[in-house]
Amino acid sequence: MNKLLCLFLLLFFLLSGCSSPIQGNIKNVGLLVPETINDQVWGTKGYTGMLKIQSKFNTDVFYKENMKSEEVVRQAVEEFEQRGVNLIFGHGDIYAQYFNELGKAYPDIQFICFNGDAKAENVTSLNFEGHAMGFFGGMVAGEMTQTNKVGVISAFEWQPEVNGFFEGALYENADVDVDVRFVKNWDDIQTANHFLDEMIAEGVDVVYPAGDGFNVPLIEELKAKGLYAIGYITEQSDLGENTVLTSTVQRVDALYELVAKEFNEGTLQSGNLSFDFQDDVISVGKFSPLVADEYREKVLKHIETYKRTGNLPNQ
Repeated sequence: MNKLLCLFLLLFFLLSGCSSPIQGNIKNVGLLVPETINDQVWGTKGYTGMLKIQSKFNTDVFYKENMKSEEVVRQAVEEFEQRGVNLIFGHGDIYAQYFNELGKAYPDIQFICFNGDAKAENVTSLNFEGHAMGFFGGMVAGEMTQTNKVGVISAFEWQPEVNGFFEGALYENADVDVDVRFVKNWDDIQTANHFLDEMIAEGVDVVYPAGDGFNVPLIEELKAKGLYAIGYITEQSDLGENTVLTSTVQRVDALYELVAKEFNEGTLQSGNLSFDFQDDVISVGKFSPLVADEYREKVLKHIETYKRTGNLPNQ
């Protein structure tokens, strides 16, 4: 009987161990967003990433919205530390400057930001390589335009997806005219709408709204006018499959989960890190039924070649 009891207890502990959460460096996790987690695009992606981390690592996650100044960020970090947070994601390009300073005061916290210059030992900046995704979006636009006029309404000039879109559209259609406008803000819907009205008046029929705060309203306007869009950051076919020809998807949630895994295992590097199609965190989304199957397969083959060789079709 004692032997049977010992065997039972051994099996119990073994089975219990199989279902235990992943153990490692992660304690609790925090997220700072400059606007809201309910924008259906950038903020929502970040929050989804937090939920994945919470589920996988059985940890508590906290978030704060409207984190736009050094003062509120500093207060949030202090509160996070009191809650046992040792991994903080700053969901935007404004956080590098704050984290580089805060990293010195909180050496036991790893700070993650986007599109910045990480200088402190405990700061990591994540950068999506947007050129290729813009290129493939531009290819689709160049193929599907009926007026040979397409447009990009981008937040900032430095976004690599803008040049990528320009090159992709011209690669696919040598006769296409690409109109590029810069809003100089991620969330200025009024200026973005003004640019869109001007483009439509000039005959543009496919638009790439490359700004996370204004792209949904612009796609809705294009839908109302029977025109086309290339979705940005997230899968946006649900806004209208006959409007959104495809989307250039940045899988922020998957990247956050990857970063959390590396931090938990003690392998996460500080400094500036870049990610592309090859890392399975960038992709193109669903294709509209208006895009011919043959052309869709052509684009997907080019993407596979790029993932394998690093060469775009024009190289």
